[in-house]
Amino acid sequence: MALDLGAIIDALGGELHGERSVAIEGLAPLASAGAGQITFLSNAKLVAQLAPSQAACVIVGPGLRDQAQARGACIVTDDPYLYYARLTQLWKRTQMPAHPAGVHPSAVVDAEAEVHPSAWIGPLCVVERGARIGADTVLTSRVTVGERCSIGERCTIQPGAVIGADGFGFAPNAGRWEKIEQLGAVRIGNDVDIGANTCIDRGALGDTVIEDGVKLDNLIQIAHNVRIGRHSAIAGSAAIAGSTTVGEHCTIGGAAKITGHATIVDHVHIGGGASVTGSIRKAGAYGGVYPLDEFGKWEKSAATLRQLPSLRERLRALERQLPARGE
Repeated sequence: MALDLGAIIDALGGELHGERSVAIEGLAPLASAGAGQITFLSNAKLVAQLAPSQAACVIVGPGLRDQAQARGACIVTDDPYLYYARLTQLWKRTQMPAHPAGVHPSAVVDAEAEVHPSAWIGPLCVVERGARIGADTVLTSRVTVGERCSIGERCTIQPGAVIGADGFGFAPNAGRWEKIEQLGAVRIGNDVDIGANTCIDRGALGDTVIEDGVKLDNLIQIAHNVRIGRHSAIAGSAAIAGSTTVGEHCTIGGAAKITGHATIVDHVHIGGGASVTGSIRKAGAYGGVYPLDEFGKWEKSAATLRQLPSLRERLRALERQLPARGE
């Protein structure tokens, strides 16, 4: 199956330099694309790969128009990466079979659950009592949606995700732990993507909330009563402790950790591996990871860090002994 360049331009726009009739048989990375394939260039570090590329067509920005034309067919657009994203959607829509609607025979859906007729509940999924699944939402396989949890429209939930497990709540009692029943649920908005083996815990009293357009990678832990604002994105292995609010249009890097009961305002960007121990009340980019080093050097650095409080006190004592300015 193929899609010609003319059909791509008609669907997505852009400025075509080349023949509309050129057939595209697939998408591929710039370095490995061959005849019959289309690729894109959005990273300035990869410009050297443009001229030798064997791709049938390359999607580029206006600044690379001349170089791309010298190589061969190209599509010029203001944002090549966004164009590529939309091209993948077009390709899947026209060249690949769509998910069916309905419930796979191996899935278990409680009689009191509500599944929209256009949704797909894949193999070995479990949808418990009172759960609701919206229109055109896809549960791929082995997804569990707990009791009374709701998922909106056009969501995609990847294999192994668990929506609505009990939050981690226990009260100490004479050296033992007393379980706090988790009485809330999880509410997921529209157009949300949730990666494989990600876990979103139900709320203790109120609900855990994932707002519209949120994108979650694989292996993320979201604890009870967390709220993730619209169109925020979180990379793999991040963990957010209970009752934290993340604002709208935020990004959180892989393996980042956020403490409980924190407030992260809109438009905050947290680097991978960062440890957030309190609220962030000003938009901006934040990071901080102790650099990797040879183990012996790292030990010395760690030992020095431990001495900083005493070194600070010694420095203050020395400052007090200095003559005052102007004496």
